[in-house]
Amino acid sequence: MAVSINGVPAIDRLPVVVIGAGPIGLAAAAHLLERGLDPLVLEAGPTAGSAVREWSHVRLFSTWGELVDPAAEKLLAPTGWVRPDSAAYPTGGDWAEHYLQPLADALGDTVRYGARVTGVARAGRDRIVDAGRDEQPFTVHIETSDGREERLTARAVIDASGTWTTPSPVGADGLPALGEKVAADRISYRVPDLNDPAVRARYAGKRTAVVGSGVSAFTALALLADLAKEEDGTHAVWILRRAIGSNTYGGGEADQLPARGALGLRAKAAVEAGHASAVTGFRTQVVERDGNQLVLIAEGGRRTDPIDEVIVLTGFRPDLSFLSELRLGLDERLQAPTALAPLIDPNVHSCGTVYPHGVNELSHPEQDVYLVGMKSYGRAPTFLAMTGYEQVRSITAAIAGDQEAAERVELTLPETGVCGGAGLFDGPGTAEQSGGGCCAAPTTLQIGTGAPASTSGGC
Repeated sequence: MAVSINGVPAIDRLPVVVIGAGPIGLAAAAHLLERGLDPLVLEAGPTAGSAVREWSHVRLFSTWGELVDPAAEKLLAPTGWVRPDSAAYPTGGDWAEHYLQPLADALGDTVRYGARVTGVARAGRDRIVDAGRDEQPFTVHIETSDGREERLTARAVIDASGTWTTPSPVGADGLPALGEKVAADRISYRVPDLNDPAVRARYAGKRTAVVGSGVSAFTALALLADLAKEEDGTHAVWILRRAIGSNTYGGGEADQLPARGALGLRAKAAVEAGHASAVTGFRTQVVERDGNQLVLIAEGGRRTDPIDEVIVLTGFRPDLSFLSELRLGLDERLQAPTALAPLIDPNVHSCGTVYPHGVNELSHPEQDVYLVGMKSYGRAPTFLAMTGYEQVRSITAAIAGDQEAAERVELTLPETGVCGGAGLFDGPGTAEQSGGGCCAAPTTLQIGTGAPASTSGGC
């Protein structure tokens, strides 16, 4: 049995560890404080929103009004923080500088930087042991920025570490294509920041393959088309694993997130203007060197013409390695919580919305451990920041013992107007889907979570 202190179980006196100081992790901390609980936010990077800052050049397609968590705003109010214009579209850099960092500062010592989580387990129990398991606290193993190892103890764990650090490869089978690692110097997995002179020089006057079919790919195509208008010889080769159809470019003017719809139309304009050419039904198996250039080879031996650079935007996936001693219930396809997966599965999800959800859909066989934010969606691309805020509101209510509030839905999501192909994402990155429809609630496009672009990545 857990030791008691003055009749109160010691485990209840421990903090709730939140992994990641991105938008959803910081919102979780704000909700925990509002509930009278003690959060401890562990961030691997040196600042709040470290992952978001990596796509700081990308403009979200969600407005400020959809990017500020209510509990966080209450916490910020006494600091003199001024809420940005609710109708404006921030970049990732704006989001980090004008919201995430001030929020982390308001949380004070609750946020610890330079603390990378390397493992989470039940104290004294590996995943095999049943006896007394639920009575034990969690042990959280961390490595600090100066190389030290530490062990922390927690009553519950909320993993908001996102998926930004684990982009999917160009290989159509989900594994790196043959030659992909060797050609790493010519392959990027991020939307390029063409405001950076070095990055601009990398793509100016070059043939660049853009692999992917979601908002991140749209962003890259739009940016390269703009560059092509200024730099002769700049051309994008858009590699899609399926054919171009009526829904390839998203919802357009029917999208209730206007900036996201406009982004798809910019990608369409890039193709129609000849700044990008589409190669459809192409599933990459091999990346081959051809002198100083690369050639992509697909199933059946189809080959692209030589290209100079490759931008792979085929989505992200969760890093589950440090959770291996916990009993997680994950869908075998999406790597999302079992009860959540049917709501977000791009293979079968048809037109409509991804319904707001909370503790019931996010619980696991291991009690008091939750994956939230982009990480909760596994490999699905339909996540929105406001969806994550509702997740942590529900979860923190459950941890505090308020089951009625935990099960209450307090979020209404607009429909997207997108039915069919393109991945939807509230952050940097997109998913290249193999089939089926994907209609989800609006997302914050920061694709990267890139141009009014894409993502809550690293969220």
